Amino acid sequence: MAQLPPITISTLDLARLEALLEHQPDSQAIRRLEDELDRATVVEPADVPTNIVTMNSTISFTMAHNKEVFTKTLCYPRDMDGAKDKISVLAPIGSALLGLAVGQSIEWPGPQGKPLTVTITAVNYQPERAGDHR
Repeated sequence: MAQLPPITISTLDLARLEALLEHQPDSQAIRRLEDELDRATVVEPADVPTNIVTMNSTISFTMAHNKEVFTKTLCYPRDMDGAKDKISVLAPIGSALLGLAVGQSIEWPGPQGKPLTVTITAVNYQPERAGDHR
């Protein structure tokens, strides 16, 4: 697998995700998210750069295999309501997106174990940028 890009997350997202992970059964997807949190640069919410994917951000990204652009909101499992425009942070692609900056790519195991390369093209909405720190 290619070298992982640097990622940044907020102290608030870290605390909420660590609390969430305490109640999840062990799985490969959970371990990947834990690894991402362990390697992240952690900053206060007000200090998160405006081009970073945070929890509840709406982002656009491409998949290298077909160049299709997707726009999704990265959310907590409790906020998944079946809407096609949401992606859970516990989904493999969700944990891959967390903390990336616009222009960064990451290679991540896909649903059938085949590697997928995802590139962030835009952060359309970021709670921290909008001053929404709930």
